[in-house]
Amino acid sequence: MKILRSALLIIIITIKLYAQDHQSWSYNLSIYEVNVRQYTNSGTFAEFGTHLERLKDLGAGILWFMPIHPIGVQNRIGSLGSYYSVKDYYGVNPEFGTLEDFKSLVDSIHTKGMYVLMDWVGNHTSWDNSLTITHPEWYVKDGNGNFVPPPGTIWSDVIQLDHSKQGLRDYMIDAMKYWINEADVDGFRCDAVSFMPLDFWTTAITELKNIKPGIFMLAEDDGTEYQTAGFDMSYGWGLLAFGTGILPNIANGINGANHVSSYSTQENNNYPAPHYRMYFTSNHDENSWHGTVYELFGEAAENFAVLISTFRSMPLIYSGQEAGLNHRLAFFDKDEIVWQADPLASIYRTLFHLKRENKALWNGNAGGQSQRVLTTDNPSIYAFIREKDNHRVFEIFNCTDDERTFILQGNLYTGYYRDSFTNDSVYFFENAEVTLPAWDYKVYEIGSGITRVENEEAFPEEFTLSQNYPNPFNPSTTIQFSLPQHAFVTLKVFDLLGREVATLLDEEMRAGLYTKTFNAKNLSSGIYFYSLCSEGFTQTKKLMIIK
Repeated sequence: MKILRSALLIIIITIKLYAQDHQSWSYNLSIYEVNVRQYTNSGTFAEFGTHLERLKDLGAGILWFMPIHPIGVQNRIGSLGSYYSVKDYYGVNPEFGTLEDFKSLVDSIHTKGMYVLMDWVGNHTSWDNSLTITHPEWYVKDGNGNFVPPPGTIWSDVIQLDHSKQGLRDYMIDAMKYWINEADVDGFRCDAVSFMPLDFWTTAITELKNIKPGIFMLAEDDGTEYQTAGFDMSYGWGLLAFGTGILPNIANGINGANHVSSYSTQENNNYPAPHYRMYFTSNHDENSWHGTVYELFGEAAENFAVLISTFRSMPLIYSGQEAGLNHRLAFFDKDEIVWQADPLASIYRTLFHLKRENKALWNGNAGGQSQRVLTTDNPSIYAFIREKDNHRVFEIFNCTDDERTFILQGNLYTGYYRDSFTNDSVYFFENAEVTLPAWDYKVYEIGSGITRVENEEAFPEEFTLSQNYPNPFNPSTTIQFSLPQHAFVTLKVFDLLGREVATLLDEEMRAGLYTKTFNAKNLSSGIYFYSLCSEGFTQTKKLMIIK
């Protein structure tokens, strides 16, 4: 009994050490699913790399690549087959390029401050995977000893593995370690995890995080059990699952704002921080098999894109959504995405950068929990706030195809805000009356430091540091500065002897005009200096505290 208790204690400690340690880098990021085959004309890693700067500007933080492995030929569906019919776990699909091409792409992505997840298909292989020859005992077979597709599916191009075999488990874990060590990937999106034993994932994730503690593990499932298995994020399928869910039902007039509220409460209860959830209006399954966002949501598509981007935890964009993808991409054949300017690109860019800057929108423990703001029209209007430290977002969504006028209730929302899309300043009193057109939405925020419209043509042309106002002051003053480019910035205060007395900023920031408040309540009266340093620019100005 003592031995059993000791072993149990070791397992519990291990899970606590290696599960949910992703927050050191993913706390304010969004995720983007990459369909390499359809992304460009050549469908290669090299040509996809030409989009990296655009994706960085969009605000994508994590790039999830659909499987990059060679695709089986035996029983292949279509001319090119399914990504998820894996012929070699250690290989690279030659249509995409070489191993060196992939490693180079990963390096480029890291250089731009983004991260890489590989899609991992652990429960089945193609019919012609070499494991069928070297280890046929690792597969499920029928009464006649024949390989079989995964039970309960129509996946005729793949065959089911048997994870009761320890050798297979070791092989899968070693293969994932290979991609961490060889290509420096940052984690895995794990396909159809429910087809595999939960204890396999517990062991695998523990071993993977032993060699790279910061890796990120995404489970393609909705169950709460994947939190304790060590996964960092799972699918929020309640909003959208296989063409059904709350969002399609709202678009069809079946559900309303109260259903979103109930789902939010359920998510807060079942998936407490630090566990992440992934929310989306599309992905490769939804788009190819169930419909585009415009087929599923109609005129509500933009409203729902904004909702999932701010609602709770981490939002996902599928390849082409930012270009207004209104086409079901072929799954087994070439079907290139048409890249074009679309308003959704600007919307996603605004929200994903806001997510990086406003703590209320951060993921897990780092962010704020959603709290509903009640109105006089709760069935139609979903309003909520999220708060963290001195950061807040206040959002309002009309979940109907009619214009709605309503009164906000309570006082959770009162105060000054910035409209995230227009940059207008807005003040909300108690019992404020609001009118929203059909499917309209509003996103207000405070605390991000963003003070201008997200428009590259409006960005400052040079570094500037303005004189603080008021000056003299007691105890607070405002310091304004501008950045013409993304840069690392420090803003510090010094006394007359040159000693640092306060650090107001020490971080990377996007181009824009910023305002920073300095509270000098702990400093004595006198003359001080504040200095802005960034990218070779340094400017210092004098301020005076009078108490």
